[in-house]
Amino acid sequence: MYKVKIIAHGQVQGVGFRYGTVLIARQLGLKGRVWNNADGTVGLFAQADNQETLKIFEEKLRQGPTPFSSVIKLDVFSADFDDFENFDIKY
Repeated sequence: MYKVKIIAHGQVQGVGFRYGTVLIARQLGLKGRVWNNADGTVGLFAQADNQETLKIFEEKLRQGPTPFSSVIKLDVFSADFDDFENFDIKY
């Protein structure tokens, strides 16, 4: 199992970024969570059976999961967290 923590910077709050992220993650079969941070960034935990799927996910996030979002930078870190059963938004 491959796991990453991602911090998305840019126009990522109030533009459907989290919802779009969930749709992409579920299409790719990823599990994890996405949430808004107080500093205007969006945080994600994502896990997959292979690294290639995570790379595809990162590329789709860089393009912006919705037409209204604009990602300036993604910080991607290897992470260790408990396994998720699905991919959801944390409110």
